[in-house]
Amino acid sequence: MARYRGPVEKLERRLGVSLALKGERRLAGKSALDKRPYAPGQHGQRRTKISEYGLQLREKQKAKFMYGVSEKQFRRLFKEAARREGNTGSNLILLIERRLDNVVYRMGFATTRRNARQLTTHGHVLVNGKKLDIPSYQVRQGDKIEICEKTKNNPQVQRSIELTAQTGIVPWVDVEKEKAMGVFTRIPEREEVVIPVEERLIVELYSK
Repeated sequence: MARYRGPVEKLERRLGVSLALKGERRLAGKSALDKRPYAPGQHGQRRTKISEYGLQLREKQKAKFMYGVSEKQFRRLFKEAARREGNTGSNLILLIERRLDNVVYRMGFATTRRNARQLTTHGHVLVNGKKLDIPSYQVRQGDKIEICEKTKNNPQVQRSIELTAQTGIVPWVDVEKEKAMGVFTRIPEREEVVIPVEERLIVELYSK
């Protein structure tokens, strides 16, 4: 299945949770989920009982839509997570967290992961001094991520950096806001990654 390109706030209402898909609207309390905290459509306010499979599928959808990965990419990441030692669910989340577009977002250079992916694919991101336009690149410990010189003063990038005073920056990156540059200092622990996803249910779904 291709990456979803429709109205993202409908997704949040359907799944019943904020997936950080709208940046400033979410921070300002203006998101559709805040205004209408129920599923879209004529029967959105009806209570429905979700099956075990439905719960598992919903958790996978949350992760996919939040990080902006396709079904094919997600399945590939799951296979890699299962191949590695340790907890498969935790491995999966940490692999997705290490995607370049997500790290650009975590450093505060974009208000959403979708914007971070766009910055990356358009060649505005440097990794260790070299332009890298692959959003799925797995960032390694010690990698330096930087917005290229001609884009550092872009109003959207500057506004994103300003908003980090409100949102904060995760502890596994070290960012120099004035230079629009940061270092991925370490791979985070699963407990540090605060997201509304129960990866255990994703593992159960793929293990059937």
